[in-house]
Amino acid sequence: MIYDIVINGGGMVGQAFALSMANTQYRIAIIEPNDPNPVLLDEFHTRVSAITPKSEQLLKDIGAWTLIQRKHAFTSTHVWDQNSHGTLAFHAKDDNLNQLGHIIENDAIQSALFTALKQTQVDFINAKLDNIKKIDQGYQITLDNNEQIECTLLIAADGAKSRIRALSAIEFSEHDYQQQAIVCNIKSTQGFKDATWQRFLSDSIIALLPLSEQQASIVWSAQNPLADELTQLSKEEFAQRLSAGVEYRFGEFEVLSSIQAFPLIERSAKTYVKENLALIGDAAHNIHPLAGQGVNLGFADVAELSQQLHTSSKLLGDYSVLRQYARARRFNNELMAKTMTGLNWIYKENNEPLRWLRGFGMNMINETPALKSFLQKHALGNS
Repeated sequence: MIYDIVINGGGMVGQAFALSMANTQYRIAIIEPNDPNPVLLDEFHTRVSAITPKSEQLLKDIGAWTLIQRKHAFTSTHVWDQNSHGTLAFHAKDDNLNQLGHIIENDAIQSALFTALKQTQVDFINAKLDNIKKIDQGYQITLDNNEQIECTLLIAADGAKSRIRALSAIEFSEHDYQQQAIVCNIKSTQGFKDATWQRFLSDSIIALLPLSEQQASIVWSAQNPLADELTQLSKEEFAQRLSAGVEYRFGEFEVLSSIQAFPLIERSAKTYVKENLALIGDAAHNIHPLAGQGVNLGFADVAELSQQLHTSSKLLGDYSVLRQYARARRFNNELMAKTMTGLNWIYKENNEPLRWLRGFGMNMINETPALKSFLQKHALGNS
C-alpha cells in the first residue's frame, strides 16, 4: 500500500496531526498497535493535561474541541513556597480572558480526536512499526506482521522512546532528573476554586489540577528515594502526607484512584527532521511536567508543521519545508525545557540566600502587573 503521509503513533499528537491534514488530497495512515479510541469510564482517568487557549484553538480548528466529553476550566493559578514567603498568582481576568485553560483527561482528548477522524478517509493500521528504509521518494515501512507500506512523508509521533527516531539514527540529549512524577486522583472536603495549585516543598513539588469542584488530579514530583517511600504508603497515609504538604488548604483528601509513578527524564532530539521525515511531540522533545506544558508543545508542533505543509507549493516531504518547521519550533521547545529545568533547580536548592532571593522574586513578579502579564502570555503560548 502506498500513502502520502504515514504517522507512527496514534496518541493525542499523532491523531491531531492526522486530523489537521485530513482535508487535503493526501492519503494518510496512522500506525498504532493499541486501541486508538480509549473508553471513558465514569471515574476520571489519572493522566491529564492543562490545555492552553492556543491548544484549544487548534482543537477547535481541526473539529475536535466540541467532541471532548468532559473538561474543567480553570481561571487562576496559584504558587506558594514552603521555604520562603514567596507567593505568585495568575488570574484570567488580568488579561481579559475567560479562563487560563482547561484540565482534561488525555483519554478524553484522544477519544474526541478519534471520533473526528472517523468522519475522514484516514486509515488506522493496527500493527507495530518494525523497520524503515529510505527510498527515492520517501520511506518503505515494514510492520511487525511482515506487511510493507510506502509513504512520501513519515511522521514520528511515537513518544519519548521513538522507534522512528532510533531507526533513523537521530541523536538526542537526555537529562535524568532522578525524580518520579507520582500521579493519582483525589477528592477534597473543600473545593479547588477553579484554580490550579502548585506547592514547592523543600524536597518535592505538588501540583493540583482540578477535574471538578471537589476532585483533582495530582502530580507530585519527588526525588527517587522520597518517591519510592510515598508510593509504598497506603491510600490513607498518602492522603495525609498530601494534605499536610499543601498545609490543609483544601481540608482533608481522599485518594480515589491507584497511585502511580513515572520516571522524569528530559529528552531533546538533535534534529527534528530529515528528508521526507519529521518528529513531533515527545519524539522530538519531552520535558519536566512542572507546568503541565508537554502536550501543548506537541500541539504547537502540529499547528506549525501542518501550516508549513498547507502553504508550501513544494513537493510533500521537501527538506527545506520541514526545516522551516524545525526552526520555528526548536527555540520555543528548548526554551520551555530549559525553563523547567531551571525552575526545578531553583526550588530544589534551599540555602538561605537562594531561599530569600526566590521569595523576593516571586513577590516582585506578583506585584508587577506588566511582568506578570508577560509571563502569563508566554505560559499560555501567546508570546
